[in-house]
Amino acid sequence: MANEVDLVIKGGKIVTPDGVFAGSIAIENGKIVAIAEDKNCPPGKKTVNATGKYVMPGVVDPECHLGHARLLEEDLKSETRAAIATGVTTWGMQLSSTVVRKTITKFEKPEDVPPWLKVFPILTELGDKHSMVDYYLTGKIMNDTHAFEIPALAEQHGVTSFKTQLHLRSGTAVWDTWVGGRQQGIFGYDDGTVYAAMRNVARLGPPAIYSLHCENWEIARIIQQDLIREGRKDTGAWDDRSPAFCEAGHVRAYSYYAKITGCPLYIQHVTSPETVKEILKAKEEGVRIFGQTGSHYLSLPKETWKINVPLRSKETNEKMWEALRDGLIDSVGSDHVNYGKSRDEMEVKGDVWKTQSGFPSRVEALLPIMLSEGVNKGRITLQRLVEVCCTNPARIFGLHPQKGVLAPGSDADLVLVDLEKKCRVSNDMVYCGAGWTIYEGWEIKGWPVMTILRGQVVMEWPDAERRPKIVGEPIGRYIPRKLAST
Repeated sequence: MANEVDLVIKGGKIVTPDGVFAGSIAIENGKIVAIAEDKNCPPGKKTVNATGKYVMPGVVDPECHLGHARLLEEDLKSETRAAIATGVTTWGMQLSSTVVRKTITKFEKPEDVPPWLKVFPILTELGDKHSMVDYYLTGKIMNDTHAFEIPALAEQHGVTSFKTQLHLRSGTAVWDTWVGGRQQGIFGYDDGTVYAAMRNVARLGPPAIYSLHCENWEIARIIQQDLIREGRKDTGAWDDRSPAFCEAGHVRAYSYYAKITGCPLYIQHVTSPETVKEILKAKEEGVRIFGQTGSHYLSLPKETWKINVPLRSKETNEKMWEALRDGLIDSVGSDHVNYGKSRDEMEVKGDVWKTQSGFPSRVEALLPIMLSEGVNKGRITLQRLVEVCCTNPARIFGLHPQKGVLAPGSDADLVLVDLEKKCRVSNDMVYCGAGWTIYEGWEIKGWPVMTILRGQVVMEWPDAERRPKIVGEPIGRYIPRKLAST
């Protein structure tokens, strides 16, 4: 008899970007060691019966923002539980250096913003202690010092992805519109900062990449003044304030700088066909550029809530599904954030300008919305879901083949999915520290029912339970990435 392995996932339908097939997965020491027909799989010390379930790689969510309104340590405890509860096993933590701290700190002047090299050890200390998911850092570039630190961050800490929020270039001029600016020490920067970052990312070589939030708030500021004069206070006015050309225009401008510098770009929050067209134009001009949308941009119309980049119309939602299906968008991310406030504390009904932007619990909606609204409604295939939620993010961010794929040698990060499971969403289901979800009342068909991280079962959803059950300990760890040149 063959030697026993630690764990066998038996009887499921295994999903890869190339197809779906029946089989078993053998796991040893946190790694996949074999994928075979049930009869040919080695025996396991433990066996999970996956009959009737689909087995896919753990979701690689490339965007979350922790530490916005609470200490990073608190968010690591609660929000990574929210992630693991719904099938996310690897999280791209997009953090500013100002949130990587152990105590509440005020940032009153630009000099208060710490260098990344000073605070990075705090991230891994807290993350490796409290995170339920594996994680990597996409460091926010908020000033010239951060841009100049890029080579050292890559060499010393394996950080190869970086981000600039272009809508915050004006610093204090946008504070009235985004409370996060006051909390994170946003003092503004200019195109010189962006250029310095692009130049350093380009010099690193693969898999280094520069993420951009594209949304021109300098134009939006003027449009907002017009809307206020017109008496507009409805939630849909937030979309009108920052129309698609504010997003697409940034892509056009900064993809040109990327072409000049040779810097790969990752465009986040792709919400419109106009932006998709600009990404395609940049690709035709030789720019290595990728686009990410979110499950909320596929499912929620602009009247739902205030968010940056804005939600768009129902018609645009459908066009984004088509772009995702047709391969014009590369990935899907949650853009998760927790402001630690109830809906009543954030929302001023009837006045979009006084309502706080953003809504929590997005990571808990990511995979369920993609399964329910995407796969079960025929908008995308399950294989395409795996491609945009697992494999592509892992490839783009230098994690593949360790993450994002079911293959011998890869980390044993798996999700068991029940495509027939139905559940009406309620606030008492969420693990997010804010305690509410914008999807309350939605009936979702298709849910993750087990999450496995590096061979350890960390979430299971018994039929009798109202919500997924966290059954593992915080075993998440930081993932340093290697440059191709090293």
